[in-house]
Amino acid sequence: MRLRSSKAATALVALALTGGAIAPAAAAQPAAADGTWRVKGYGTVLRIADGRLREYQTTSVSCLEGDSAEQTGQGTFRAGDGTVLTVRPDAGSLELSGSVGRRELRRIGKLPEACERPTGTDPVTTFDVFWQSFEENYPFFDAKGVDWRAVRETYRPKVHADTTRDELFALFSDMVKPLYDAHVAVFDGDRYFAESRPGTAVPGPELDARIKNHIVARDLKGKKPREFANGRISYADLPGGLGYLRISGFAGYDPEDPSYAAQLAQLDTALDSVLTAGRTASLQGLVIDVRINGGGSDALGVHIAERLTDTPYVAYRKRTQYTRPRPVPVQPAKGKPRYTGPVAVLTSGTTYSAGETFTQALIDRPGRTIRIGEPTQGVFSDTMDRVLPNGMALWLPNEEFLTRSGRTFDGAGIPPHIRTPVFTEEEFAENRDSAFDAAVAALRR
Repeated sequence: MRLRSSKAATALVALALTGGAIAPAAAAQPAAADGTWRVKGYGTVLRIADGRLREYQTTSVSCLEGDSAEQTGQGTFRAGDGTVLTVRPDAGSLELSGSVGRRELRRIGKLPEACERPTGTDPVTTFDVFWQSFEENYPFFDAKGVDWRAVRETYRPKVHADTTRDELFALFSDMVKPLYDAHVAVFDGDRYFAESRPGTAVPGPELDARIKNHIVARDLKGKKPREFANGRISYADLPGGLGYLRISGFAGYDPEDPSYAAQLAQLDTALDSVLTAGRTASLQGLVIDVRINGGGSDALGVHIAERLTDTPYVAYRKRTQYTRPRPVPVQPAKGKPRYTGPVAVLTSGTTYSAGETFTQALIDRPGRTIRIGEPTQGVFSDTMDRVLPNGMALWLPNEEFLTRSGRTFDGAGIPPHIRTPVFTEEEFAENRDSAFDAAVAALRR
C-alpha cells in the first residue's frame, strides 16, 4: 500500500515500515475511526468508511487516490501487501506493523477540495506534482547544496503538452541526480532511476555472495557459520571468547510470508539460538557485521538492540518537517538472555537504510560499542511512495533521524571510530579483511 513509507536501498525493493511521531493522552473511551483524517507530515489524507481505509496523496496542487486497506477489527486494517494499520482515534495516531513509531492524525471535516476534482494527467501537471512533492516533503536540499526552486526554473520551461513519456522520465532523472540520495527514485513501469552516494556500491546478491565467501575462507578459517532467516543472519564463535554476527538485511527473513510478524518470528529464532544464556554469559566481545546490508525494517533493528542492553535508552529521535522529534526507545528484552558486553559494529558505504538506523540505535547503547570500517551510505528516512498523474511514480524520503544532540547523518553517513579499508580489490587480492582484524584486536584489548 502506498500509504506506507518504505525502507529501501537502491536495489529498489520496498522493505520496511516506520512511523513518525505522536500523540496526546488517550481518552477513556475510544472514538470511532470512521471519518476523514490528515496524516501530519506525510502529505496524506485518509478516508475511513464502510469497513475500508482509503488513502489520498496530497500536495498544495494535487490530490491523487492511492491504495486501500480492508478492516479486520476495531481500528485495524490490512492492506494488500500485508501491512497492518492501526488507527487510534482516541490518541490521534496511526500505527503501521513493523513501525518504530506512530504518525499523528488530525480529524478534518472533509476531503481537501483538490480531491473533489480530477488531477490532470498532462506532462505539465505531472511535472508540477513531481516538483511540489519534493518541495513540500524533502528535508535535505540545503545539506545537499541543491536549490530546488532553481531546478524548477531550469526544467519546467522544457515541459509542454507534447513532451513524451521518455523525455519526462529523463528530465525527472536529471532533476534528482544531484541529490545522490539512494532513497530517491523515479519509476516508469519496469524502468527506474536512482543514484547512490558517489564512490559507493549497491548491495546485491552477487556482491553479498562474494563477500560471504571471503569472510568464511579468511576470517572464519573455512568454518561455515550457522545461518538463519533465509541466510540473512549468520553466526560463528571466534577464538578467545568472541562472537561474530553477520546481518545482511532487515527483511526477507521469511520468503513465504512478507508480513512483519513473520519476519520478527524468524529473527527471534535466530536470536534465541545465538544469544543463549550460556553464550551471553561467556562472550568476551561480539562483532556485528552490517557492511553489506540492504536495509529493511527499523523495528527489527531495534528488536536486536533490545537483546544487547540491560538499561533502557533512546535509539534515536524521528521527525518530519512538520512534526516534533519523537524518541524511539530501546527497552531491554523481557524474559530473554541479553548480551551487554563490548560490541564492535562493522560498517561501510554498502550499509544502507535500516542497516544504518540499527547502527545509529547502538550509538548510545550503555556499555562499550565501537564502530569500525567506513561511513555508512547516509540514507535513513523511510521513502514516501508517491503516484504521479500520468501513472509514473517516485520515492522520496521525508524524515530525519536525530541523535541525542540533534545531529543527522544523512548524506555523509555514520562515521566509524576506527577507519579501515572495506572489501577493496586490494583487500581481496592480498587476502585481507582490515575491518574484521581491527574489530577482533579492539575487543581483545
